[in-house]
Amino acid sequence: MFLLFLILYFGNFGIIYFTLKGKKQCFLLLRQQQFTVQTILCLSETVSQQMIKFASNLNRESLLDVTGIVMAAPQKITGCTQEDVELSVTKIFCVSQAIPRLPLLIEDAMRSGAELDEEGPQGKAGQETRLDNRIIDLRTPTNQAIFRVEAAVCKLFRDILTEKGFVEIHTPKIISAASEGGANVFKVSYFKGSAYLAQSPQLYKQMALCADFDKVFTIGAVFRAENANTHRHLTEFVGMDLEMTFKEHYHEVIEEITDTFVSIFKGLQENLSEEIATVYKQFPAEPFKFTQPSLILNYAEGVAMLKEDGITMGDEDDLSTVNEKRLGKLVREKYDTDFYVLDKYPLAVRPFYTMPSVTEPGYSNSYDMFMRGEEILSGAQRIHDPDLLTERALHHKIDLTKIKSYIDSFRYGSPPHGGGGIGMERVVMLYLGLNNIRKTSMFPRDPKRITP
Repeated sequence: MFLLFLILYFGNFGIIYFTLKGKKQCFLLLRQQQFTVQTILCLSETVSQQMIKFASNLNRESLLDVTGIVMAAPQKITGCTQEDVELSVTKIFCVSQAIPRLPLLIEDAMRSGAELDEEGPQGKAGQETRLDNRIIDLRTPTNQAIFRVEAAVCKLFRDILTEKGFVEIHTPKIISAASEGGANVFKVSYFKGSAYLAQSPQLYKQMALCADFDKVFTIGAVFRAENANTHRHLTEFVGMDLEMTFKEHYHEVIEEITDTFVSIFKGLQENLSEEIATVYKQFPAEPFKFTQPSLILNYAEGVAMLKEDGITMGDEDDLSTVNEKRLGKLVREKYDTDFYVLDKYPLAVRPFYTMPSVTEPGYSNSYDMFMRGEEILSGAQRIHDPDLLTERALHHKIDLTKIKSYIDSFRYGSPPHGGGGIGMERVVMLYLGLNNIRKTSMFPRDPKRITP
């Protein structure tokens, strides 16, 4: 038999549980990030009875430094990610001992829906308990996989756009006026005056284009003071934003963004299949579907589909969350895709800087993008004419003195342009088919939670 001597280094292994078989044998289930392996200590020349007793008295989640021999398992170990091998321990050291009574058990946090149905509520770790003890909760293989998928989304977004000639920029998060023109902003004291936390990098992306950068993107914190305690809203989230000039038509922007999304989806399929499978094991979901090229529907087409399905709404009404989800199901049934674009939104429901449609009065050159029937990007062609921009700002009752530098940036010559803002946590949540955005925010912030 081929034997591999394996040294596992400081701080990499945490105990999930142990089983003591008499005084001559002890089994430990160890975890290293998203991987688990069964280890065995057997009384021998190198393993003493005291060593077995020491191992059996270690607390769960303690960090160990282990030396051992990787051996073929006599039968498949179904409770571990490493099913075909086990580790025969020759040396074991406790690097950091966890407290005896943990506020959250890893095995409870790891249970799937099917296991909970079988075992009942006694084995369930509720969402609030998990978030209150997030450090322990994040150790589960599922969470390790989720945040590796999330890291991959950011990396793919950055790499794809950089390859396309975009320049990454970094925009202020402390601003003098509400960037979206609404009231849902966090006001903060600023020396002798006050300022706001940015709702969006929108204005600064546009100003960068006026400064001749042509194509830009940014990844950073976005703040929304919305008292929305829903499955998809956070008061602080990671925004992945992009902005670009175009030559003939704003659909050039839509095509660039949808192409970027398709490349991200393909990259996740090709490079994160193991992590995705790990998530599906605990939280089963249908694999995410998309088409190439991406489906683009006019807003009016979407409203017509809803009306045909019995939904009552006006042609220029904004979509409610319920209607968004219903439309997503209708699109999936008709076009077999979970990703699509709604184009030409009513002007009345869009921010002040949105370009009105010349050909369709009452509508705008704006669009939203959806995954599994939920919006993950809001974008538009932006107004680049300072007089029209001023008119629209006044219509939205925005104090012009607070956005003077923004409007002035268009007085020095500005190309037609557009872009969009993406909620990173929503993309990951919906791609994986999860039911709550707090599962994809490492330390979520909402109206009721600002810790840990």
